[in-house]
Amino acid sequence: MPSKNDSFIHHPELREHIEDPMASSFRTFGVEVLAQKMLELGLPKWWYADEVREAMRAAFMKSREHAGDLWVFAYGSLMWDPAVRFDEVRRAMISSHSRLFILKDIHGGRGTAESPGLMAALDVGPGCEGLVFRIAENLVEPETHILWKREQAGPFYKPRFVDATTSQGSVTALTFVANHDSEAIDAGLTRDEQIRFLAEGSGFLGSSLDYLRNIKTHFDALGIHDEEVSGLLRDAEAYIAVDQLEISKEPPKQT
Repeated sequence: MPSKNDSFIHHPELREHIEDPMASSFRTFGVEVLAQKMLELGLPKWWYADEVREAMRAAFMKSREHAGDLWVFAYGSLMWDPAVRFDEVRRAMISSHSRLFILKDIHGGRGTAESPGLMAALDVGPGCEGLVFRIAENLVEPETHILWKREQAGPFYKPRFVDATTSQGSVTALTFVANHDSEAIDAGLTRDEQIRFLAEGSGFLGSSLDYLRNIKTHFDALGIHDEEVSGLLRDAEAYIAVDQLEISKEPPKQT
């Protein structure tokens, strides 16, 4: 990876807010770790085998119209923890999709079947602000291996190429959008369900509320405002406050 002065030439303010890809745990993430964790939790298999995922990656990457450097559009944790080596980062906007909280987690990550959690996915909508990272041509093959292990561990997302607008010009970027063939994607969730899942869901990755708080904290640092994120966090924290108040009003148990 070139010097940070090169990578952050357009946005030096982002330098302190994006983690060193080589230090990311996602570079060593694999299905064997996931499988062991699911076994410990007694949860059924939902992830792709390595050979299946790699075949999917190879087939999709062959669909690229042009070789050369690869742009990747990030809209969630990929923004501050990309895990892939990049030569350039830019702020970007896509007009074809929006960041929506429609990934219902019942698989143990941030929720269970008894108490679902909630995470974000990219779906058809009026627009989404994020970042694009440029991966040098000679690193596209190894870095997309890393990216696929993270974003395509299971069938929750699908890879897509989207048009992204930046201050330095438009680019075509790879991103991962909601896979509506997956039972985990539920675009019909009510606002009340979203709030409850965010407030109550928890798993081996942590709580859904901490996930949402982390997004808000990093968005603030990156200068990105998302009303959906802000509103859901406000309402989920209010939900917890009311719940705790109700618990405090319960009469003490008789001994």
